[in-house]
Amino acid sequence: MNAWLESLRVYYDRRMLTLLALGFSSGLPAPLVFSNLSIWLRDEGVSRTDIGLFALATTPYAINFLWAPLVDRMRLPWLTARFGRRRGWALFAQGWLILAIGLMALTNPSGNLMAVALAALFVAFVSATQDIVIDAYRIDVLEPHQYGAGSAAAIWGWHLGGTLVGGAGGLYLAASLGWNVAYGVLALAIGIGVIAILVSPEPRARPTEETLARERRVSERLHHLHWLRGRLADLAAWLYGAVVAPFADFMRRDGWVLILVFIFVFKFGDAMLGRMSGVFYREMGFSLTDIANVSKVYGLAANAFGILVGGYLVYRLGVMKSLFLAGFAAASTNLTYSWLAMSGHDMTVFKIAVMSDNFTGGLATVAFVAYLSSLTNVVYTATQYALLASLGNLARIWLSASSGWMVDQLDGDWVVFFAMTAGLALVGLPLLLILMWRFPRPEPERRSNNGSG
Repeated sequence: MNAWLESLRVYYDRRMLTLLALGFSSGLPAPLVFSNLSIWLRDEGVSRTDIGLFALATTPYAINFLWAPLVDRMRLPWLTARFGRRRGWALFAQGWLILAIGLMALTNPSGNLMAVALAALFVAFVSATQDIVIDAYRIDVLEPHQYGAGSAAAIWGWHLGGTLVGGAGGLYLAASLGWNVAYGVLALAIGIGVIAILVSPEPRARPTEETLARERRVSERLHHLHWLRGRLADLAAWLYGAVVAPFADFMRRDGWVLILVFIFVFKFGDAMLGRMSGVFYREMGFSLTDIANVSKVYGLAANAFGILVGGYLVYRLGVMKSLFLAGFAAASTNLTYSWLAMSGHDMTVFKIAVMSDNFTGGLATVAFVAYLSSLTNVVYTATQYALLASLGNLARIWLSASSGWMVDQLDGDWVVFFAMTAGLALVGLPLLLILMWRFPRPEPERRSNNGSG
C-alpha cells in the first residue's frame, strides 16, 4: 500500500491537470476520423473495403515527423512572441482544428464520398500537427522521472476526449440529432485545449551544452564555406539544426535501427482490430446506443484503470519490463473478440471483450508513450518524438487499411480475423526482448535544467 501511495504522489502537480486537458484536445478528433467515421460510413451503405481504405485519409498521423522540424524551430508571427514556442504553435493548430472539424460536419457520405475523405484528411493533418506540439510540451515541461505519470495523465485526457466525449458523446449525438450536428458540436469541444494552453506556462527546458556545441561547430563550418555567404549560410545552418541534427542525434544511439523496427510493429495487431471493431459491432446487431454504453463508457472505465496500473508498473518495474508485460497482455485479450464473434449478440460477452481489451490497452499505451518519451533529446523534442510516434502510427494507419479487405477475403469470419490480430500483436515482443538484453538504456542526452514556468 505504501508503494502504491508513493507512486501516486507524482500526480499531485498542476502540470498533470494541464496534460489531462491537452490530452482531451488531442484525443477528441480521433473517433471523428477512425471508429465513429467507420460507423457513419457503414450506416450510409459504404462497403467494408472502402471503409478500410478510409484509413489512408489519416496518413498525416503517420508522417507528421516531416513537418515537426517547423514546430521545433519556426517562429509564428505574433503567436510565438506572445505565448512562446510551444503554446503559440498549440493555439495555431487548435484554431485550425476547430475549423477543420466544422467543415467535416458539412459533408454527406451518400452525396459525395470524396468530400468526406478530403475533410477527414484535413482534420487528420491539423490534428497530427496539434499532437506534435502537445507531445513536445508534455516532455519539455516534465522531468524524466515524471514521464510515466505524465504519459498516464495525457492518456487519461486522450480517452476522456476520444473515447467518452468524441466517441460515446458523438454516438449519442448522432443517434438523436444526426451525424452532421454531432460533428459540429464536437468541433467546439476543442476549446478545452485552448483554455488549457492559455492558463498554463511555457516550458523552460534547456538543452545540454554538448548538443549546443555540436550545432555551433556545424554552423561555423557552414559559414566558412566559400560558396555560402550571409543569409544563405544562415539558412543552411537553420536547416541543419531543424532537419538534419534531430535525426543525426538519434542515429548516434546504440541499437537505433532495432528500436525503430520495434516501434513500427508493436501495435500492428491492435490497429487491425481497432479499424474494424465498429463495423464488427454493427454486424453483430448492436445499436449505436449499445456501442456507446459498452465500447465507450465501460471501455473508458476499464482503460482508466489500466492506465493507472500501467503508470504504477512503469514506476515500479521500469519502462522495458512494463512494456513487455503489457504487450503480451494486450495480444491475449484480442482473443476475447473471437469469443464475442462465436457468441453473437451477447451483451455480457460484449462487455467482457471490450473491458478486457481496454484495460490491457491502457497498460500498453502508458508504457509505450513513456518509452518513446525517454528516447528524445530536449533540443529536438517535437521532431524526434513525432518521428517515433509516426512510426508507431504507420502500422496502425497504412497496414490496417487492408483490414476490411481481410475480413471480406475471410467471408466475414470474424473469429479467424480476431485470432489473426492476436498473433500479429505478438510480433514485436521478440524484438523487445533483444532490446532489453542488448540495449537496456538507449537514453539520449538530457536537459541541463527544466522548469514549469
